[in-house]
Amino acid sequence: MTKPAHARPLDGRARPLDAGSPPARPRIPWGIALFLGYAFLILAGVALALPKVIDLAIDTPVSFVGLVVMALLAYTIFTITLVLQRKAAARTLALGLSSLTVPPIAIALVSGLAIPAVFLAAFAALLFRGLLRPAVARWLDEV
Repeated sequence: MTKPAHARPLDGRARPLDAGSPPARPRIPWGIALFLGYAFLILAGVALALPKVIDLAIDTPVSFVGLVVMALLAYTIFTITLVLQRKAAARTLALGLSSLTVPPIAIALVSGLAIPAVFLAAFAALLFRGLLRPAVARWLDEV
């Protein structure tokens, strides 16, 4: 019985690639992984807010809050989809979605919550630094 071409030897070390096999895909950059975690947190927040939006829609079919939540939901899902497809346009959309970290920093500072503001600022800085790295541009290479 022959081993499949993708099988590893028993010692666990990788074999050199055959000339006919496709090149290995690069690992996901940490900036993309952090962004995906952030985007899924936004989706969780939208899911938690949705019952209130639906209750509001019973009284007023079209409300500002409903429009904002639905726009955020659509933008987030579309951006996640483009990131997972590794499209080059996803980088700009991801930076746009990441800009939503800036208003909570200002709100925390105005409310006198300095420690949460510092943590939010650190998270925002990590998120922007991660998305602006050249490795992210190389990883998002599909047209």
